[in-house]
Amino acid sequence: MKQLFLILLSILSVVSCKDANKQKSKTTIETTKTTGINDSFLEKAVIYEINIRQYSPEGTFAAFQKDIPKLKEMGVDILWTMPIHPIGKEKRKGGLGSYYSIQDYRAINPEFGTLADFRALVDKAHAEGMYVIMDWVANHTAWDHDWMQNHPDYYAKDSTGQVIAPYDWTDVAKLDYNNPKLREAMIADMQYWVSEVGVDGFRCDVAGEVPTDFWETASDSLHKIKPVFMLAEAEKAELLHKAFDMQYGWELHHIMNKIAQGTMDVSHIDAYMQKTDSVLQKDDISMLFTSNHDENSWNGTVKERMGNAAEVMAALSYTLPGMPLIYNGQEYDLDKRLAFFEKDSLPKTKGFFYDYYTKLNALKKKSDALDGGKEAATYHRIPTEKDTQVLAFKREKNGQSIVFIANLSNAPVSDKIVLTEGYQTVLSNMNKEFVANQITELPAWGYYILNK
Repeated sequence: MKQLFLILLSILSVVSCKDANKQKSKTTIETTKTTGINDSFLEKAVIYEINIRQYSPEGTFAAFQKDIPKLKEMGVDILWTMPIHPIGKEKRKGGLGSYYSIQDYRAINPEFGTLADFRALVDKAHAEGMYVIMDWVANHTAWDHDWMQNHPDYYAKDSTGQVIAPYDWTDVAKLDYNNPKLREAMIADMQYWVSEVGVDGFRCDVAGEVPTDFWETASDSLHKIKPVFMLAEAEKAELLHKAFDMQYGWELHHIMNKIAQGTMDVSHIDAYMQKTDSVLQKDDISMLFTSNHDENSWNGTVKERMGNAAEVMAALSYTLPGMPLIYNGQEYDLDKRLAFFEKDSLPKTKGFFYDYYTKLNALKKKSDALDGGKEAATYHRIPTEKDTQVLAFKREKNGQSIVFIANLSNAPVSDKIVLTEGYQTVLSNMNKEFVANQITELPAWGYYILNK
């Protein structure tokens, strides 16, 4: 009898623990949904871009959701989903069309799953202490969006009264933000995903093509629901004054590509840093990256664009002020251009970069000197003799310090780097320690990340 009692007690204990864990998970999800992203979280955050169609052979929310704990373990904090809405059929490009040709802002692309599947993805991310932002396409819609028939006044037209496409994007129709009713409708659709599904913000496509005052009104209305994180696909300082938290570091990205290809040098990074210091406000954030969906599909893989400089450029994207981005597949050494209008898939074999990104993410979490949010660590350029080849700088915050030293050229170089304090090597692609105040031999694309 006593033995039976102990068995029953054990079963009740297990059930109780499971119920407690479920309740804890539910509490975490609900808290994350309502509280939203706070500024302190952004200091150490790493963002990860998801191409749902290409992430897995299935190309579904459910398939991606399985890997959320793995990404959390790797050190990812914010998940950015490329557009998840139904894709227009009229004037469609390719077999499956562009994600950015939106047919219905409040619906889900059935190829990816259901609304319940997407809600489950968001809830899983929240349970892991991560946040989810959606790609939002406010500049244009598909030609077969409901508005085309019921609200033709929402669209921009030429002198003959015909709806126009932006640029040469023939599969989409440009919206007219002179119409206040359009603005109201667009904001209401954005609010739906925050209030009803619990997303934590938006990455806004071609944000610079939409009036800044619209974004300011939209951002203000979303923040009334909960704090949201707003990322502009633009490099336009005025967007960051009231509407957005972060912009693309496009100019730096192009400089990194050109340095890797030998057509620019370190002086261009110095000029960029001086420019951003004068143009941006102290709490503005730049997203730093070596790839994203546009770069990968249209301009080439990291290996194609950066070659042997890929590792040092990844390190640079983590050590300069800003928030680093990983495009899905980079952690698996992605070396293929993913199809944009057709089904494709990623490799899922761990190579060099899986462990490398994990180390970079851990270092960013550990050191306040790599904070890159609204209270970013300071940036101080360290003088070098070979100032067009060798980049050296120090980041500091809360008494912590990180030094980055790199040869950003395809030829070996000797330089004397003077550091007044003792530092230890924490990451490097060389098999030797850095010794301060001595001539340092740096191979092509050689680098050190040091701390004290």
